[in-house]
Amino acid sequence: MKKAGATQSVQDYLKHIYELTEDGSSASTGALAQRLKVKPASVTGMLRKLAAEDPPLVEYRKHQGVVLTAAGRRAALEVIRHHRLIEAWLVQSLGYSWDEVHEEAERLEHVISEEFERRIDAALGYPTRDPHGELIPGADLSMPEDESLPLSALRPGRGAVILRVLARDLNLLRHLEALGLTPGAQIDVIDYSPFDNNLTIRAGEQTHVLGLNITAKIFVRFEEQDNDS
Repeated sequence: MKKAGATQSVQDYLKHIYELTEDGSSASTGALAQRLKVKPASVTGMLRKLAAEDPPLVEYRKHQGVVLTAAGRRAALEVIRHHRLIEAWLVQSLGYSWDEVHEEAERLEHVISEEFERRIDAALGYPTRDPHGELIPGADLSMPEDESLPLSALRPGRGAVILRVLARDLNLLRHLEALGLTPGAQIDVIDYSPFDNNLTIRAGEQTHVLGLNITAKIFVRFEEQDNDS
């Protein structure tokens, strides 16, 4: 399944383009340069190379950003599948905490074989989400539909279950774990401040006041409301 010549650098580009374009927008050269910690000129050169592949992996127009082609999307989803399965394996089988796995998975995602991927998947019971709640692409490289919404969208009187947390900020992961705000936790919103967008929530026996910088990074599934009067 791995495309010949898909170097680690190419895989990293495709993965980051996918993440930056999940909302349907294009990825800018500047955003990619910031993500990959390289100069914009280097990004431009790589995007031109990816666009010239047969089949092309991206559609790139100067000053208009870049999006993945169907071939580029499949290649990106393969790397993402490796990454998220490895994170799940590190937590479930090797005792890593959820704030330790990202960098390990970054290294391993490029080198595991398809057979190793299949064995991890089977050994873990074919998980659908990684330790942060991110969806794991299927073996057919399709991405399951994500119906989660940001916690910031909840208002008092609504309950929800945490499905996933954006995993890039390790300090945020540690903070949320200390608060008990991890995937699977049930929460209720008890107050909202329209002036600063702070939410007061209850999780178990604890009450927390959370700002938008946190609530925008926690994604939830709303609980169905009881419509009986």
